[in-house]
Amino acid sequence: MKKSILLSVFALILFTLSGQAQMTDGTIFGKVVDENGLAMPGATITLNEVPGKGTISDADGAFVLMDVPHGEQTMKISYIGYKSFERKINVDEMTMLQENYELEPGVILGDEVLVLGDRLKGQAKAINQQRANNNITNVVAADQIGRFPDANVGDALKRVPGITMQGDQGEARNIVIRGLAPQLNSVTVNGNRLPSAEGDNRNIQMDLIPSDMIQMIEVNKALLPEMDGDAIGGSVNLVTRSASEGFRASGTLAGSYNEVGDAPGFNSSLVLSNRFLNNKLGAVLSGSFRQDKIGSHNVEAEWENEVENADFDEDLPEEGDNIEDVEVDPYLAVNEIRDYDVDRTRRSLSLNLDYKINDNHTLYAKSMYNWRDDWENRYRLTTEIDGAEFGNGVNAAPTEWIAVGDRETKGGLDSDRIKNRRLEDQRVQSYSLSGAHYFGNVEAKWAGSYSKASEERPSERYIIYESDEDMTVNMTQSMADTRKPQLVINEQNLLETTNFVFDKIEEENQLTEEENYTAQLDLKIPLSVVAGQSGNIKFGGKFNNKTKNRNNSFVEYSWIDDSGVEYLNQIPTDDRTNPDFLAGANYEAGEFASTSYLGNLDLTNTNLFDGEDLPEEYQTANYIADEVVTAGYVQWSQDLNDQLRFIVGARAENTSSDYIGYQYVEDNGAITSLENNKSYFNFLPAVHLRYAVSENLIVRGAWTNSLARPNYYDLVPYRYVVEEDEEISQGNPDLDPTTSMNFDLNAEYYFESVGLLSAGVFYKSIDNFIYFHQSTEDYNGDDFDVLTPENSGKGNIAGFEIAAQRQLDFLPGIWKGLGIYANYTFNASDVEGIANEDGDEREGLDLPGTADHLVNASLSFETKKLVVRASLNFSSDYIDEVGDDAFYDRYYDKQLFVDVNASYAFTKNLRLFAEANNLTNQPLRYYQGVESRTMQMEYYGPKYNLGLKFDLFNN
Repeated sequence: MKKSILLSVFALILFTLSGQAQMTDGTIFGKVVDENGLAMPGATITLNEVPGKGTISDADGAFVLMDVPHGEQTMKISYIGYKSFERKINVDEMTMLQENYELEPGVILGDEVLVLGDRLKGQAKAINQQRANNNITNVVAADQIGRFPDANVGDALKRVPGITMQGDQGEARNIVIRGLAPQLNSVTVNGNRLPSAEGDNRNIQMDLIPSDMIQMIEVNKALLPEMDGDAIGGSVNLVTRSASEGFRASGTLAGSYNEVGDAPGFNSSLVLSNRFLNNKLGAVLSGSFRQDKIGSHNVEAEWENEVENADFDEDLPEEGDNIEDVEVDPYLAVNEIRDYDVDRTRRSLSLNLDYKINDNHTLYAKSMYNWRDDWENRYRLTTEIDGAEFGNGVNAAPTEWIAVGDRETKGGLDSDRIKNRRLEDQRVQSYSLSGAHYFGNVEAKWAGSYSKASEERPSERYIIYESDEDMTVNMTQSMADTRKPQLVINEQNLLETTNFVFDKIEEENQLTEEENYTAQLDLKIPLSVVAGQSGNIKFGGKFNNKTKNRNNSFVEYSWIDDSGVEYLNQIPTDDRTNPDFLAGANYEAGEFASTSYLGNLDLTNTNLFDGEDLPEEYQTANYIADEVVTAGYVQWSQDLNDQLRFIVGARAENTSSDYIGYQYVEDNGAITSLENNKSYFNFLPAVHLRYAVSENLIVRGAWTNSLARPNYYDLVPYRYVVEEDEEISQGNPDLDPTTSMNFDLNAEYYFESVGLLSAGVFYKSIDNFIYFHQSTEDYNGDDFDVLTPENSGKGNIAGFEIAAQRQLDFLPGIWKGLGIYANYTFNASDVEGIANEDGDEREGLDLPGTADHLVNASLSFETKKLVVRASLNFSSDYIDEVGDDAFYDRYYDKQLFVDVNASYAFTKNLRLFAEANNLTNQPLRYYQGVESRTMQMEYYGPKYNLGLKFDLFNN
């Protein structure tokens, strides 16, 4: 099967090449720019004398119109929001000289001319690119990003139809497209997938990349064969900035404030761009620095419906004795109060170069480096039910509860770099060299890239003090408000430091690194089977080698003589009780070991501390992975007439992986190295249709196939055996990728006054969905519970999207300045084949990660100098993790964010802006089983920004 496919593709390539020898028509090169010399992607270029002959400008505004008949031609350039451009061109040579074509902003509406402000110019670039694309996409331009209060590309993406984000410390981090979880989507930079800085998964940390670095964001919801096939929900492509046609200097200088951090922050960015050497060399340098004082107020909980009976005598089990685990009404088993202080610093640098050797040959060098440091302290008070007594018999409610508590401080070594805090050092860097070449009518593009992501946590420390002894308390579980869970021990004061004794000190070091090497080649040749209509065939190959490793260590320390530090009141403490705690003033945290005390402990002093290496805490988390993906594709694009175009093709991807993991048996401490390798092949055909009912009404349809490879750690052949608990957790190197057959139909109407109405439906049939399955295994004669990732059966997701963005220019007077931006996505999903520990299939489950309702909306008002916008972002709740039964299912709760921003232009080059984010004080919330049963509620508070933007041009 594989050989026949490859032979067919090869034969098609030879046939296509053989037809090129007689082609001697001309080629027109050009670049479309605005009045400031900035690229205009998505411009439509046509020839009046040759119907059906046309092309589209790319992300850099450049276009190539090949196979142009000799003689005088009238070239027309069209762009929504700008005046049309026409020029006579005499095509009498094989290749025409490169030229820039500058468009003038302005839309004629009846007897008036609508002049675009800065916000509408950004919107115009986005919708022109979206209109021009062959596949179903959503586009956000850099100027458009700047008009929303978004610090990073993750926050900007949540404005796109069908997208919501999972957050971290109040910022958008992981992307959810059309309700599909982050591991089912992909993120690329200039077409190449970024590596992940996290050890478990392939997710890209979107809060690492500031919006200032990006020229355009493309969300591809229906993949073309030329694109990487590993994106079921969609693929997000971040396009970095290209050089302007003249000197440009733009930047931002701002201050910020977060309610929880309660300290000022700082934000700055600078973009410098120009062309040199008689316009042959273009360069754009972008840099940004952002420092924020943030944090969160967090409450977490675990719920159970069984409790250990403290009356049970294990030594004398007799008939009629109480069983050890008693079924009871749901109760709060674990309650945590967590208080976080975070200093977040981001630094980003990007340098992009392009060098035009001549009109037929251009080289590109692009680089991007993002570095984020998070210095974090966490203070955690844990209260846990350890058992119950049944004075009135096990069929009655418990009469007494057994509770334990502990106080934990998280910090780090006292050094200039770590600063008594847990330091999380995340970096992502990407470098590429590429070329675009034209040999007659043949277009050849090549690229090679290297990228690396890393996450390091050096000398991360924890100190724990636990309650003096088990506390037997007369206590009734109150179910009055399970949305605000709290265990309160009245008989022994958990706020009293004398009730807590030293337990242990832990120091952990973590390092995760991933490197990607990529090489690719693409060829495009004119090929038309319909007289007078444009067509081409494109084919190519790609090689991607990924290596990933995680190397952690963990040591537990105890005092050799703890007489002076036995009780918490004997050491320096920090009081974290906060009457303004956002989860509720009733959550009193109390006192904890101070971070400076923890950071200054000399754990290497063997006269003071006894250290014990604990491989059970890290050994099975360590691994080495090597993955090679080799891909090839062919796609044929053909205009059947001036209105209808189709693209048909296929992509083939072969994946080969080698993994090294470890088995650890806790009872005897035995460590064994485990290795595994696996290869699989995916064939991904696709058909795309684009029908222009009119110039501004476009209908698109697509049938595509895509995949999502398993998370790295799920494939590691690790195995952790805990004989005391009769439990085994393990990876599954035999996992297959999740695959999906996708159907999309979408219609878009574009307004000349820079607006868009769109509606679409989609359906995905998903196979081999991955979930964690609990089963039993005979281990040394006993039944052990085994938790392992497994491929389930099939899942389905169907839905529709509607979107509207429009300047209300039809209103009278000043009300013309009103504009709307709104979209809504509905999803309905199900999944089959997920079983509980007894092997029984769960029924009625939604596909994990799939939100039913997604809403984005904004209302703006714009004059020549003033822009004001209020924005809303909503996503409904969804199942996030499937438990053994419905009681243990974890859900990500609904979210509603409201943001407001405004700017005022003192001059055309200088603007004052103000932003207010998260005015709803929306918490990150999970619940267990039912909505009222809170598992986590983490509050971040509103965030405010005030600053200046400048933009200087010299064309």
